[in-house]
Amino acid sequence: MLKKTVLIIAVLFCFVSVSIAADLTPVKLPAPVTKGGRPLMQCLNDRKTDRSFSTKKLSAQILSNLLWAACGINRPHSGKRTAPSALNWQEIDVYASMEEGLYLYNPKTHTLDPVVQSDLRKHTARLPQPSRSSIIGAPLQLIYVADYAKMRTGISDEDGKFYSATDTAFIGQNVYLYCASEGLSSIIRSFFDGNSLAKEMKLRNTQKIILVQAIGYPQ
Repeated sequence: MLKKTVLIIAVLFCFVSVSIAADLTPVKLPAPVTKGGRPLMQCLNDRKTDRSFSTKKLSAQILSNLLWAACGINRPHSGKRTAPSALNWQEIDVYASMEEGLYLYNPKTHTLDPVVQSDLRKHTARLPQPSRSSIIGAPLQLIYVADYAKMRTGISDEDGKFYSATDTAFIGQNVYLYCASEGLSSIIRSFFDGNSLAKEMKLRNTQKIILVQAIGYPQ
């Protein structure tokens, strides 16, 4: 009787696990609103790093606009993006880590493709210091990942690191300026638990996390 009960519980647990995993589905973002916003010079004047965040979630429209500003396609005829990249490699992938799970932004379809149904935001800080609790609690952590397999073969490791770091910086600055326009808080950082985060994200050997950027409403 005991064995039968354990078996039933195990089956139910597997069923629930599969059901939960199936809940993380692709998110079709609304079309980005590319008109309006504050003047560029005002955004440059107001661009800053913040360390205090509200836990209020971002709306679907804000998320759509922000990701398009980061590295969305602004020239559909060529597939080129709002952020430049060396030789148009487009080697930087933008992952969105939120409470409900981890997604990969797909600029071609303007969707968030599910990766892992787990809240990985806690891995975006190297040490769980109280001063960082507000930062890792931000509703959105953008994780910038370089995929060296997308770069031209034959370049040196040093050049690969240089180009990927530069291209990541372009994307991060786009996000900073969008946040300044919308009154959002943001901070870019390089201090994170890289090994744990890469493992949880199931990254390949050709992929490397470059930076993490927290975004949210001011606390």
